[in-house]
Amino acid sequence: MRTLKGSLARMWAPFGVLALGGAGAVLLLFVDPNQPGNLLPKCPIKWLTGFNCPGCGATRMVHALLHGDVVGAFHYNAVLLVLGVPLFLWLFGRWTHDRWTGERRSVPKSVGFAVLVVAAVWGVGRNLVGI
Repeated sequence: MRTLKGSLARMWAPFGVLALGGAGAVLLLFVDPNQPGNLLPKCPIKWLTGFNCPGCGATRMVHALLHGDVVGAFHYNAVLLVLGVPLFLWLFGRWTHDRWTGERRSVPKSVGFAVLVVAAVWGVGRNLVGI
């Protein structure tokens, strides 16, 4: 028998992710990643190689979204905005639902494969074109 108490006990992980995401959002409301010398970490791949990784611009994208600048967010990382944000919301919603109900469903392997392909194409393409 599933109880409300059991469902709430299983929700510590999704609540924790929301709390950490909220803390990160508050930080990005006040710290501008576009300003030199900010406290945010730099991309290690960009620092080591000089190339943009598929996620480069994600922090600036989130900063722009939090300030209502969707066009700016698109400029910083279009693929992550258009595909990554909806994918994250779907995965988080599915995970939260599974935690609440006690189900254990796996994500289809095709989703992981598609993410890898899109990340590889985006990572190479943005460095060739310079975006």
